[in-house]
Amino acid sequence: MLLLLMLILVSHAWSVKPQQPPQNIFILAGQSNMAGRGGVTNNTQTNTLVWDGIIPPQCQSNPSILRLSAKLKWVQAHEPLHADIDFNKTNGVGPGMPFSNAVLTKDPNFGVIGLVPCAIGGTNISEWKKGSFLYDQTVGRTQAALQGGGVIRALIWYQGESDTVTREDAELYKQRSEKIFVDLRSDLQIPMLPIIRVALASGLGPYIDIVREAQLQNDLLNVQTVDAKGLPLEPDVLHLTTPSQVRLGEMMADAILQSMLSTNKTGPSYSNAPAKFSNFVSYSWMISLLLCSLCLILNF
Repeated sequence: MLLLLMLILVSHAWSVKPQQPPQNIFILAGQSNMAGRGGVTNNTQTNTLVWDGIIPPQCQSNPSILRLSAKLKWVQAHEPLHADIDFNKTNGVGPGMPFSNAVLTKDPNFGVIGLVPCAIGGTNISEWKKGSFLYDQTVGRTQAALQGGGVIRALIWYQGESDTVTREDAELYKQRSEKIFVDLRSDLQIPMLPIIRVALASGLGPYIDIVREAQLQNDLLNVQTVDAKGLPLEPDVLHLTTPSQVRLGEMMADAILQSMLSTNKTGPSYSNAPAKFSNFVSYSWMISLLLCSLCLILNF
């Protein structure tokens, strides 16, 4: 009986695997259309913004898609993805979940995805410059995401609607955004960090075309632009609808996979020491249990 119990314990020990951290980390930054306002409309009776709660199949939770919470813990991702980050706003469907699901559908062997939500609605590009709260928060959250191992695959950036209000902001957008990208690459120590940015579908002011022109000019290496122009908008004529967010996420996935294919899925590597240590402890415990079992058998 004792022998049978030991064999069961050993078998169970070998079947238990430590939880794996995400291998593929993506930073999601920008303003409201990145945070997600799909399905968010104004309730005329209460005059408040509400999310309809509709989650399309392309945005459903998946055990292989994690998100870094506001408490810097990896949890299974679900809509609204930015709820505890852009917490002063009403969040809905964004591009992060359809992007992740599309990547895993197109490449089932891609591995676990870790999303790092950092977007805050209504923010101007000047609020993202180095030394600002948003910049420091993005760097800090990204560094925290790397503690369990993994690789930063890309920064996905959707921002600029607030920079269409004045001509000065619009004309400075290219210079300011490129400076932020260069600074992030430097502070994250990834000189060629892939960047996928979205060209605006809408804006708060009359200078949308100037900002879009800046976004469509990729003077920096390893920067791609996904164009959101023409995607349907919510009644506020500013935010993408849920179907539009799904389509945008799929476009982002195509851009990422094409970029990684061209570089043979290589990228900056970071130490996986915590994960390896966890594996070592787990396997050491299993080996010890097996040896104890053998000793008991020999004593019999």
